Amino acid sequence: HVAALHFLLGLVILTSLPVVVLWYYYLTHRRKERTLFFLSLGLFSLGYMYYVFLQEVVPRGHVGYSQVVALTCGLILMLAALSRAKKDPGYLPIQTSNEKPSRQGLPNRSIRGSSNGLHGVATLGAASSRAVNGEAKGYSRMSAEEPEGVKNDWCAKCQLVRPARAGHCRLCGRCVRRLDHHCVWINSCVGEQNHQAFILALSFFMLTSVYGITLTLHTVCRGRTPFVALFYCPGAYSDYSSALSFTCVWYCAIVTAGMGYILLIQLLNISYNVTEREARLALRDNTGRRLLGGLVIDTGQYNRGFLCNWGHFLSLGSSPPQRSAEDIV
Repeated sequence: HVAALHFLLGLVILTSLPVVVLWYYYLTHRRKERTLFFLSLGLFSLGYMYYVFLQEVVPRGHVGYSQVVALTCGLILMLAALSRAKKDPGYLPIQTSNEKPSRQGLPNRSIRGSSNGLHGVATLGAASSRAVNGEAKGYSRMSAEEPEGVKNDWCAKCQLVRPARAGHCRLCGRCVRRLDHHCVWINSCVGEQNHQAFILALSFFMLTSVYGITLTLHTVCRGRTPFVALFYCPGAYSDYSSALSFTCVWYCAIVTAGMGYILLIQLLNISYNVTEREARLALRDNTGRRLLGGLVIDTGQYNRGFLCNWGHFLSLGSSPPQRSAEDIV
């Protein structure tokens, strides 16, 4: 509302707001804290933008009933996908005090540390007499798509053997199957079980947001294309209602641009069958290739071609949960 009072106020506020949000993000990320701030900000923004659209844009008579219904359906679908993305991302079961495996029988071998746990040789000690070259054959939770020679990880924090591509989230304090990243906007990890819903929520958000921005600009700035009207709309501040609608459009445009970048990176990673965590580790260890101007890091480990990669992604979570190595023993 303050930004709608004058053009210069809008410029200052809409410029400083993303800076404040990013500062708070890095502050909480460095402290390794979970926060509901970003999820609350996102939900409040969605609700208020929708309210402004119904109160300030629709009454002008340039938006039809079917367009309002389409926008509302897009919003509902996005919230439904977001609700699904908030559920279990694929947490590995926590070992109870009676079920925690003993480390006494493990061979005395060096284990290389990493930012997400301890990578190295995982064996089952005296219970396993079939361990060859540091790999517990027959006891590891290896999925069918894992290449031969990929080793499982032992997580010292969760006290369990992680399957390949799983990782430990410092914010959630849990190991997640096929961990991609921890998303502050949903206050949860993105993993094997909710990655599809996460992509779906982003896609519905992009479509709904762009559609809402287009409808509002067609109403406030008549006779101009949405892109031109976004940067040049002489009558935007002629009255407070138009100014408020135009300010909300710019707020949505800034958020949509950020989410669009996230969606683009996600789609590229899926096309190369690489997760954000794997890309970050590949950059750290200098084992990946930068492609498309650095937008994607190809590790080459799981890349099986565009169609196979997308087929694998669409089948995530469809296979029944596999038994752990400790349960088999």
